[in-house]
Amino acid sequence: MTASAVRPPRLWAVVGATGTGKTALSLDLAEALARAGRPAEIVNADAMQLYRGMDVGTAKLPPGERRGIRHHLFDALDVTEEAAVAWYQHAARTAISDIHARGGDAVLVGGSGLYVSSVLFDFRFPPRDAEVRARLEAELEAHGPGMLLARLRARDPATADRVDPRNGRRIVRALEVLELGEQTHGAALPEAPGLWHEPTTIVGVAVPREELVARLDTRVEGMWRDGLLDEVAALRDAGLERGVTARRAIGYAQALAQLAGECTEAEAIAETQALTRRYARRQVSWFKRYAGTRWVQPGHPASELAGET
Repeated sequence: MTASAVRPPRLWAVVGATGTGKTALSLDLAEALARAGRPAEIVNADAMQLYRGMDVGTAKLPPGERRGIRHHLFDALDVTEEAAVAWYQHAARTAISDIHARGGDAVLVGGSGLYVSSVLFDFRFPPRDAEVRARLEAELEAHGPGMLLARLRARDPATADRVDPRNGRRIVRALEVLELGEQTHGAALPEAPGLWHEPTTIVGVAVPREELVARLDTRVEGMWRDGLLDEVAALRDAGLERGVTARRAIGYAQALAQLAGECTEAEAIAETQALTRRYARRQVSWFKRYAGTRWVQPGHPASELAGET
């Protein structure tokens, strides 16, 4: 009798900041689980890897390097489509439930904190109203995020403190929810979240800060060497600049500005490096709140993790 037949399918989550080696560990873990008689499939939890054609700038693993392991929710959207967390939650949980129904373990991997949380925890999203959002987006377009953030701070200081002050889309969403009668935006990890699926194992990959900064700066330079500008030029022809989410992705926004002659390559790289470092800090803070996470270094033996269940 196989191990998968004597224990319920497990949900694994491999989380951490960008550039820490989550992808490699997820592949190693899936292979280790398979060797232990528990087939496993991988589910993407990186918001930008949802997009077709956004490969170089997201460090998306090419299909030929996926070791024959089935992957889900990569290349699921066109760059003109919006990646909404509520949509992602349903899509990811459906994929995971299907994997479990086939008797396999699911390995959720990625660093988009809200996306990961929406899957792992009892996480419900507040209502939406297209007309309210359109009005707020018009204000954002006309006046920028500052005025809207001040309004949010007056009504919901806790949410205002959590929101990136330059993320106009997130500020609009928070105000939309408040206008619909909710007491708070709610798009944050609950204080004491319950798990969506039992059993779940969360593995965090951590790298010392100085080492991570060096990794990230080198990674960004490599993106430009590996053809990010050509990738963005092709995506621009496919409608990238009309995308609500994709065009704001770190690296892609800066490459668009370079293509438009608004900055030099050196300036685009430097800004991308700075934003990537800032994003990584937010990721580290987000995932540190996950109780019961098993923190490991890059290259940790996946067989040890797989053998713990």
